[in-house]
Amino acid sequence: MEKKVLQQEELNKIQELRDGFSNLTNIVGNIEMQILSLELEKDQIKEDLKNLKLKEINLAENLKNAYGDGNISLETGEFTPFEKEQTQPTT
Repeated sequence: MEKKVLQQEELNKIQELRDGFSNLTNIVGNIEMQILSLELEKDQIKEDLKNLKLKEINLAENLKNAYGDGNISLETGEFTPFEKEQTQPTT
């Protein structure tokens, strides 16, 4: 079988395609790495949020144990207890 040689222009087009695929592969790899990094960051933020929620629950329980049920003014620091519902005397 006779060997044929491609023209330089044809070889250049093939090389351009290979370079294009290689470039896109690198870009996709970089994007995937960024996605993984963002997912790790997101997981850390979820963990931080969970820890904040636990701190909030603990603080609320401590304040309730110390002061009872009520409202706290963050501006003044005053605690106002909830009024208990008065029951009607039975006759």
